[in-house]
Amino acid sequence: MSILIPVKDGKVEENTASQDSLTNKRSGSSLDKEAFLQLLVAQMKYQDPLEPTSNTEYISQLATFSSLEEMQNLNGTMTTQQATNLVGKTVIMNVQSSTGATNVVQGKVDFIVKQNNKVYLSIDDQLYNIDDLDKVVDDDYLEALAIAEDFEKVMGKLPNVKNLRLDDEEQLEKVRKAYNNLTTYQQEFIAKYSPKALEKLQDLLAKMKEMKEAAGVGGGSDDKEEGDTEGEGDDKVEGGDKGDKDGASTGGK
Repeated sequence: MSILIPVKDGKVEENTASQDSLTNKRSGSSLDKEAFLQLLVAQMKYQDPLEPTSNTEYISQLATFSSLEEMQNLNGTMTTQQATNLVGKTVIMNVQSSTGATNVVQGKVDFIVKQNNKVYLSIDDQLYNIDDLDKVVDDDYLEALAIAEDFEKVMGKLPNVKNLRLDDEEQLEKVRKAYNNLTTYQQEFIAKYSPKALEKLQDLLAKMKEMKEAAGVGGGSDDKEEGDTEGEGDDKVEGGDKGDKDGASTGGK
């Protein structure tokens, strides 16, 4: 179960219920170094006086304890470093409620808090256990995803090839230009996210060119966007634009 701690004005508010939950969770976890020492002392206290434990065995157990403590300290340092690197980034958390249901929380990490050897991420004035971290999302990915979703919705409103009319040319041309102005990364994302919508756009553009030629209007477009290849007509969509990084995320339209 994840612990959510309210934060106000950059300060953690006292929350008795949350503190009790943290204590209970810690007590139910695996043995820590304090429990290890208590077991070792109990072993020494209640050992058989006729067959006492040898010093070699105690030294071996102390060496194991030292290794355990170093591993715990190293793990805590690495977890804190990981959380620090998440500040300012967009993350997705899978948080379990008291009923066992999983809630998805998405947002930017404002700061981190370390309490009772646990690290918490602050998202929208709430603290979430770093153990609930599911994904770290790149901002360019989120932007490309939003663009792909909008592109799919716009294409869904356009008529199919059979119902296309010359009156649809203006709207179709707007979609073509908007697509050609996207970065290579965003265009490639659309091709993967919604290939049918992209195929529909290409089919509509080709059909519109045929209809204009049949009507004697002409299939070329005098109004070319920067980045359009010379000689292309209204039935063309670009595969990329200026400012891309060989298909890597670039950000911005």
